[in-house]
Amino acid sequence: MKSYQKQYIFLVDDDMAILKTVGETLKKLGVRVACFSSATDCLERFYKEGCDLLIADVKMPEMNGMELLSECHRIAPWMPVLLITGYADIPMAFAAGRDGAVDFIEKPLNRESFIFKVNSLLQQNFSRDSLVGKPLTKVEMKVLELTAMGKTSKEIAQLLNRSARTIEVHRSHIRQKLCAGNFADLIKKAFAMKLIPLEKLT
Repeated sequence: MKSYQKQYIFLVDDDMAILKTVGETLKKLGVRVACFSSATDCLERFYKEGCDLLIADVKMPEMNGMELLSECHRIAPWMPVLLITGYADIPMAFAAGRDGAVDFIEKPLNRESFIFKVNSLLQQNFSRDSLVGKPLTKVEMKVLELTAMGKTSKEIAQLLNRSARTIEVHRSHIRQKLCAGNFADLIKKAFAMKLIPLEKLT
């Protein structure tokens, strides 16, 4: 059994035929799959459970795939996202990369290419999970301290003379190492583990 088969995939598409076909394809990989016909329904479940990989159509009513991506990455910035679209273009690809999407795959889906990409992302997740429980580096400790003081990534980047993107990566690694799902959980765990003194929270 492959190491990533316990992972949880959220699949979102308002086309029920695609939802059914792709959902069945994913289940054959041995992973858990939850299918949603709307981004809002997916987001509601995501708040409660989270997932290891989000696969979403770009063009959907109410909330599109790009908006769903942004909202999910606000909670779990390290989570990979695969966007499905029949309308791929350079500006959209640029925006998706900026917002943290891992990749695009165009409709009609090529089954082999799709499975290859999904397998690659799930395997990357498994490698990433090896960070859990590892000690924070000196830089990560400083980023955590400044985060607890309410500093934004941009402010921390300026203070540490690094790029904002680098700080986001450090923050992502910190969350993974401490198994924290959001900012409040991160600070709570960091304080309980005495990684940051009480005065940094006031």
